[in-house]
Amino acid sequence: MEYSLGELAARLGVRLVGAAECRVSGVGSLDQAAPGQLAFLASAHYRKHLAATRASVVVLAEDMLAECPVNALVADNPHLAYARAARLLNPSPEVRGGVHPRAVVDPAAAVDPTSWIGPGAVVEAGARIAAGAFVGPNCVVGADAVVGEDSRLEANVTLCHGVELGRRVRLHPGAVVGSDGFGLANDGGVWERVPQLGSVRIGDDAEVGANTTVDRGALQDTVIGRGVKLDNLIQIGHNVEIGDHSALAACVGIAGSTRVGRHCTLGGGVGLAGHLEFADNVHFSGMSLVTRSFQEPGYYSGNLPATDNQSWRKTIARLRRLDDLARRLSVLENRLSAYEKARPLDGADFE
Repeated sequence: MEYSLGELAARLGVRLVGAAECRVSGVGSLDQAAPGQLAFLASAHYRKHLAATRASVVVLAEDMLAECPVNALVADNPHLAYARAARLLNPSPEVRGGVHPRAVVDPAAAVDPTSWIGPGAVVEAGARIAAGAFVGPNCVVGADAVVGEDSRLEANVTLCHGVELGRRVRLHPGAVVGSDGFGLANDGGVWERVPQLGSVRIGDDAEVGANTTVDRGALQDTVIGRGVKLDNLIQIGHNVEIGDHSALAACVGIAGSTRVGRHCTLGGGVGLAGHLEFADNVHFSGMSLVTRSFQEPGYYSGNLPATDNQSWRKTIARLRRLDDLARRLSVLENRLSAYEKARPLDGADFE
């Protein structure tokens, strides 16, 4: 798509400084963009590239405007304005209705004629595919599963039986939603599977990354709220609930029955133990290991950062001696307590 800067400014609700008639048809990075493209500057780290940019327009904040040598779109949140501009310039392909000849659709499934079922896809009995939905190649939509309006399943996505997707949900390649949770009972050292009888419900405008898995509930449903963004390679355990508009980076793992509030963020590699509860607006930095609930909003960290190997080995050696040091300290405290009872201390003892 191509827009004039005047049109873009009006669509984005930002201020234009420059030629309203200038037209752009794509986006690029600040240091690589060519004429006819839009770039953005949201971090001072990239400020060094601004003076030499060849972009036709740069989206930036007011405090960067004086240094901009080209047209500018001035925004309070340049990254957000750029995201919206990029979507305008690169719209998603329009869904054409129909069923590919190599797709398999059960006669008992309900498929809206404006949705698309791609080659190799399988839609089982009782499944419902709403208007404008896109089911990509080799996807599986299980029995009684629901795909909401304008939702999009990229290639090789699996929706197991009974899963419900809201409107405009996007599942990236390889995502699996509704597989059995890790429910096992032990019989004298032998594990026996516990039936997973719940399902998964995903709210409107949510997104599930490539090769991410969301397990179905054991009895109640696993629930992913509205606008939740799950990155690639995430594991969501059974009966987990994630509140609206939370965002989880790659390789997060959440054990069963944990509840994450609204507007929370989990950095890459964060691990949450099971049966925990987190308030709204709780944020964990990458690689945090979380084993207790947090009921107050805030930013938390819970792991040791990497350091040089020699320092790390010394730290671990000291950690291994903590139990012994604690026992010795306890003995000293008991001796001091006994001494004080036998002969109370006064100021003279320290003169």
